[in-house]
Amino acid sequence: MSYFKIAWRNMQERALASSLTGLSMALGVALMVLVLVIHEVVVAQLSNDAQGYNFIVAGKGSPYEIVLTTVFHVGKPLYPIPWKYYQKFTDGEFAPFTDLAVPICLGDSYPTADGQLFRVVGTTADMFNELSYGADSQGNEKRYEFSSGRNFRSNHFFEAVIGSVAANRTGLKVGDRFQPSHGISAEGKKHNEFEVVGVLAPTGTANDRALFVNVEGFLLLDGHARAPKPGAESEPPIVVDDAPPGQPAPLPISQREVTSILVRCNPEEMMAPMQIDMGVNKGEDLTAQAVAPVSVVERLQASFLAPMRLILLVLTVMIVIVAGISILVSIYNSMSERSHDIAVMRALGASRNAVMAVILVESILLSILGGLAGLVLGHGVLALASPVVEYYTGVTVRAWSFTWQETLLVPGLVAFAALVGFLPALSAYRTDVAKTLGGAR
Repeated sequence: MSYFKIAWRNMQERALASSLTGLSMALGVALMVLVLVIHEVVVAQLSNDAQGYNFIVAGKGSPYEIVLTTVFHVGKPLYPIPWKYYQKFTDGEFAPFTDLAVPICLGDSYPTADGQLFRVVGTTADMFNELSYGADSQGNEKRYEFSSGRNFRSNHFFEAVIGSVAANRTGLKVGDRFQPSHGISAEGKKHNEFEVVGVLAPTGTANDRALFVNVEGFLLLDGHARAPKPGAESEPPIVVDDAPPGQPAPLPISQREVTSILVRCNPEEMMAPMQIDMGVNKGEDLTAQAVAPVSVVERLQASFLAPMRLILLVLTVMIVIVAGISILVSIYNSMSERSHDIAVMRALGASRNAVMAVILVESILLSILGGLAGLVLGHGVLALASPVVEYYTGVTVRAWSFTWQETLLVPGLVAFAALVGFLPALSAYRTDVAKTLGGAR
């Protein structure tokens, strides 16, 4: 009879103890799987949120504040900058180095009946027509798509597009109207209505949790215009073709402000990133600063996510170690009950090494079976939670996608099981046949 069959029979004879020991190992491995997969999902989402453009240009302040407010829609926005600074990227000094510039205007929110608060973002249609939000596994850019409706039109000032999570949580759909609240609290003054004309398909980014409105309508809302300078010359009116009847005229340029600008560099100009970086951050006009969001997100990951992941992994490894110790204790405590069987095996011709191998194989089997059950359990929990997570956060969790770290679990468990099984195996190795069988008489 092979070592495997003998070890399997021993486990069956101690079914309850073996099952509980394997369960403790499975729970430890399942927790480790959850930590690894969730960390990978969070890192992927953070990275995707900062894709599609090279710089965020905004007022003076912390780069972290700029990225958190502009990219993740979290925190209080910095002071805005004049609209004319945005025009430097469309037809001014930075235009030759700019492929696309998208304005971002913040300062409003939309509260729900259950107390949730979603950011309202003023921007242009280029946000969804021209920008991407990360890349797939083949390196192809991911483009925004609509689960229903369409993008808002530039000449219809009071149209809006909302993210998938915002749509789920607010109940808004194409054709509905909503009133943003002034400020980032639910107590702000209610603004004019915007009509929802499109709902974005889930992207797994922070944009799933925002409501986007035409920047022209956003600028016309109460409290969003800069006060005109006394004695300033009147500006020629801005002509809008095919505007709907009754729509107000656009806000004059001198009264406009922008919170930040998403800038994608001209790919045909090799020095474009350096020119924009130096021109904005080191130029004579120190109104704004240019921040590379990818580098800021990487620093956020290194400063906060990496240490948290390490702490969680240490905790899960400790759980696995405790499970391994339980295997050791379980087998070792059974040695006194099995000493007679071991002595009989020895009397029938089994060598000390063969007896020791049986105990080691039993320890390895318990670890491997518990580990495999933990892998299935961890990914099963993710599969059950994935639809709920996507509904409430927009984050897509690929439940049955395995990380490279998980491939190290099985060989690691084999080595660990051999280590914890060595003590009871050594006890079996040292069994005195004559004394054990003699005592049995």
